[in-house]
Amino acid sequence: MPGRELDLGAVRAFVAVAEDRYFSEAAIRLDMSQQAVSKRVAKLESDLGVRLLSRTRGGAEPTEDGEEFLKHARALISLADQAVERLQGRRRPLRVDVLGTRLATMEVIRAFHADHDDELELVTPGLGAVRRALLPESVDAAFARVSTAPSPGIGRTPAYLEPANLLVGRRHPLARRRKVAMAELEGLTAWMPYNARASEWAEFWAELCPAFGILVDTDGPNYGLEHHIEVIGESKDRLGFVGAKMHVPWHPDVVQIPLVDPTPVYPFSLLWRHDNRHPTLPLLIEHVRSAYRPFDPVRQWLPVSDREAMTDFP
Repeated sequence: MPGRELDLGAVRAFVAVAEDRYFSEAAIRLDMSQQAVSKRVAKLESDLGVRLLSRTRGGAEPTEDGEEFLKHARALISLADQAVERLQGRRRPLRVDVLGTRLATMEVIRAFHADHDDELELVTPGLGAVRRALLPESVDAAFARVSTAPSPGIGRTPAYLEPANLLVGRRHPLARRRKVAMAELEGLTAWMPYNARASEWAEFWAELCPAFGILVDTDGPNYGLEHHIEVIGESKDRLGFVGAKMHVPWHPDVVQIPLVDPTPVYPFSLLWRHDNRHPTLPLLIEHVRSAYRPFDPVRQWLPVSDREAMTDFP
């Protein structure tokens, strides 16, 4: 690409789509229209002369060239953001990776914001982005499932245990129940096409379902949460799972039912770098620690690998 310069806006759009896997989610993150995101990515591919994303009806996946370019693209964006922050000469917002704006992590952030006036910038790079407890330089703190010791220099504290609900259509035999015991799901099949790709969530359910004799079907297109809800609502026998605090699109034919005896809980931890000196970071850490309700082994279920992490306060 001699004589041509990279458009950082287009690079940022590509990174957002590559990490979120959906143009619609990237558009929300970048606060622009989906069409604008698509045009920026198309321009970048034209400038580079390679195809960066393999587009499908439901989303997008980086091509081999896209995976290679993604590493450099993230570095470019990080350097550009750091340069702007230093030139501005003012305190920047605390950048927090919340995994997704529909998830329970947003409840934690909203509660923190209600008690503090400090400005936050939310980042949603997609599930699994910090799954190995490696914190990118572009964020100050991140929520993630961390069942092993963090990398050196990374701090961690338990943040939230989110109960899981059963998700069924109104014609499902369990639809009228006020609660469902986990033992009642033995032998049933959960439809979870979103677990076909490795992620923090997929690994959690891969441990939970065998523990209770639940079968898993990952077949079928993963066209996003809205499509998943529609299919569940139209079915008499399909069931799924959703976090009790997750913001699920309303559907007249879909119900959520609390799971009990025991209640599966998804573990969120908060991660940060020890050398980070942002003045708001200690306030967020303290807020998370003080609000955390410890794991109850009598009423709740966690994978064995998560139990120490969610009861330990480093």
